Amino acid sequence: MLTGVTADARLAWSGNQRDPNLRNFMETRMRQGEARGILVLGGINMDLVTVSDRFPNPGETVVGNRFLTYAGGKGANQAVAAARMGGQVFMVGRVGTDGFGGQLLEALENSGVDVSGVGRSDTSSGIAVINVDSSGQNQIVQVLGANDTCGEEEYQQVKRLLPYCATVLLQLEVSMALSMRVAETAADQGKTVILDPGPVRQMPEGLLSRCTIATPNETEAEALAGFPVNDRRSATDAAAALLDRGVRCAIITLGEQGAYAATAAGANFQAAFPVAAVDSVGAGDAFNGGLAVALTEGRELAEAVKLASAVGGLSVTRTGAQEAMPTRDEVDDFLKRHEG
Repeated sequence: MLTGVTADARLAWSGNQRDPNLRNFMETRMRQGEARGILVLGGINMDLVTVSDRFPNPGETVVGNRFLTYAGGKGANQAVAAARMGGQVFMVGRVGTDGFGGQLLEALENSGVDVSGVGRSDTSSGIAVINVDSSGQNQIVQVLGANDTCGEEEYQQVKRLLPYCATVLLQLEVSMALSMRVAETAADQGKTVILDPGPVRQMPEGLLSRCTIATPNETEAEALAGFPVNDRRSATDAAAALLDRGVRCAIITLGEQGAYAATAAGANFQAAFPVAAVDSVGAGDAFNGGLAVALTEGRELAEAVKLASAVGGLSVTRTGAQEAMPTRDEVDDFLKRHEG
């Protein structure tokens, strides 16, 4: 079995006429059948979390209920999510020489992520200050720290690891120039490149066209499309706008409303699974990690989005980011319960 070799071709919807460009791409991937890993280039942060009944208004102080410290960062979260789902995952990024750096590396290793591509900078590790309210919604302030020092060394690590990988996960927590360079290199080698365009930052022109899939949430989709995105209709318009900018597949995640996925060949809406949300901080990262694993396994896009939605849905039933990522057995059991 050639695991992961058909992932990009799966973007053409089953039952619809397949895009010949994607079909040719599939044939190239089949000739690269040994590549089955997932490479994640992205942020590695320590999350400093406060929990309160509600968010403070500007200038207001509210009394919180709990303070928690979690290993996080969008890149690291996605790496852990993919590893717990059974993926062979390689992390590329940077941590600081502070006390958080060693803890962050240990957390990745304990989840089965290869950290040989993670360097250390003589600065603070990245941190995220996260406020969570009683409904499970969150507000985040991020300090990039060591993440902002990623550059040539990380690019060389990516080049070293790419031959072992079918899929690359990118976010916007490291330098845009590095992300663009990695997207170009991965695309030239026929890899499936998944871009999570968060946190919201100005992207270089052409980045989307180098990516196979973009997975913005509502806020990120609004920043990219230029209009509010808060329901299925506006998600449809936003996905069309992203396709016009060159990405092959746009997946707009709408939280408890579900996820809308579109390619030039068709579209599909995946309803959210009913869960009791506790903490949504890692939901998008869980979704992306699950999506990467599903596509690397060669699943059709609709099936991959369903699996990713289950991973994201389970993650919000627990507190924390990496600690909330479910295992493959938990996701499989969850899907069985909701299909019965």
